[in-house]
Amino acid sequence: MTKYIFLTGGVVSSVGKGVTTAALGKLMKERGFELSIQKLDPYINVDPGTMSPYQHGEVYVLDDGSETDLDLGHYERFTEARLSRVCNLTSGQIYSNVIAQERRGDFLGGTIQVIPHITNEIKARIREVGQVTGAELVLVEVGGTVGDIESLPFLEALRQMRSEIGRENSVFVHVTWLPYIGATGELKTKPTQHSVRELRSIGISPDVIVARSDYPVAESLREKIAQFCGVEPKAVIPVITTDILYEVPLRLEAQGLGDYLTHRLGLTATKTPDWSEWERLVAQERRDRPRVRVAIVGKYVELRDAYMSVREAVRHASLAVGVETELLWLHSAELEKGKGWEDLRRAHGIIVPGGFDHRGIEGKISAARYARESQIPYLGLCLGMQAMVIEFGRHVLGSEDTNSTEFDPHTPHPVIDLLPEQRGIGDKGGTMRLGLYPCDLVPGTAAQRAYGVPSIEERHRHRFEFNNTYREILAEHGMVYSGISPDGKLVEIAELADHPFMLGSQFHPEFLSRPNRPHPLFRAFIESVAERAEVKGRPAVERASHSEQRVES
Repeated sequence: MTKYIFLTGGVVSSVGKGVTTAALGKLMKERGFELSIQKLDPYINVDPGTMSPYQHGEVYVLDDGSETDLDLGHYERFTEARLSRVCNLTSGQIYSNVIAQERRGDFLGGTIQVIPHITNEIKARIREVGQVTGAELVLVEVGGTVGDIESLPFLEALRQMRSEIGRENSVFVHVTWLPYIGATGELKTKPTQHSVRELRSIGISPDVIVARSDYPVAESLREKIAQFCGVEPKAVIPVITTDILYEVPLRLEAQGLGDYLTHRLGLTATKTPDWSEWERLVAQERRDRPRVRVAIVGKYVELRDAYMSVREAVRHASLAVGVETELLWLHSAELEKGKGWEDLRRAHGIIVPGGFDHRGIEGKISAARYARESQIPYLGLCLGMQAMVIEFGRHVLGSEDTNSTEFDPHTPHPVIDLLPEQRGIGDKGGTMRLGLYPCDLVPGTAAQRAYGVPSIEERHRHRFEFNNTYREILAEHGMVYSGISPDGKLVEIAELADHPFMLGSQFHPEFLSRPNRPHPLFRAFIESVAERAEVKGRPAVERASHSEQRVES
């Protein structure tokens, strides 16, 4: 029978439940268990694909094209799993499915209720993870905070699951916050006690309490939490805030949580955890390294979580190259107003990430122009590639009206456009390219040198494409198409020949970057940035071959 670890959160939101879930996955993976991780999101949207990044942060795309919660990025980065659509479940999906069943008459005219119909659907979708992936262990994170009305059906479904599969096959981990009272210099456990009481009122008693804190937790507090919350003292796991994300699994391991969960679930580890690689990563993070500056020119920079995977990919590459990268967050719409240019000029490299809609696009194009004219390393991701192509098209064609039909449907020079076969599709979702697609690399190009292999697969999330009508004229002036779809129809990577490093990818390489295997394009970009800054890094992690970088495939 599949074993389950259910994770809930209490006291406050943003307590670090997603990172804790990912770190627990890493602990169990290091013991040789085949596992998968699922996120239960209480919102009624079917998925985050149509949600504003200001509302939800980054939309993380999986191999199969599923648009999911950003926590799935944490899961994949920590455990090196390749997750699928079954790993992100929303209230919207559940209610849509149940209503569709009712409309078909599947319930034979019965009254549809939260219990049992909604909870049965939730349980079926949780069990589906093990059935689809073959995982012997499934971690399930419940979004939100205990006490939220939206998450009650999920918690009720988990309560029912425990009674059905047995306590020996399930563990509840409750992640809480210990607030610090500055006036008295005390950490307080009462909010954790109330949170556990709220959970118990639903019928769930946690087996493990992960107590997050900004300050050291005394043994007496640990014993107090155990006594008042009805768990073993060794099952109270204090986790002190760290500025190094990848240190969290090491701290949980030091507290014995991996061994405790293994014993509690009656599992037998098939290997001894080897943390040497992650210890080197953390040691490299703490080491003084030469500093470089990279500007991220985006549309949602007020909420850094909108670019979570980009930020982490830069971190991975910086650790591998041996530099410390200071990120300068610049709003592209502000560049249009003449603001932020001083910071842009201080940067040793520029990243223009993805996005939709016309707002701030001219600021991104201006950043691309500055990078081209000033010979500053540039990495364009999805829309960032398109901004690079538009800017170069304006330069080559001598027309400021050169544009994408996404932003100017009547542009005389649509260097970015919908494909002919896309134009007759009424549903915008039907015109999206989502998920993993193959790409052939051109020998001798910067992209091919970075990857070191002839072909790759990368994750996409976009609608508009490079317009092949302009391939020849832009190539004549120095644009190189270094990545092409196997049928030769789609430009996937473009770069400039007469430039230290100016490259744009139609896909999102950040989604496949890992802490110990930085994405090749990000690594090549940071290496160029270090050269621009005239610094020499001290890498702690040897560069992995591309075949090693793609072991997840």
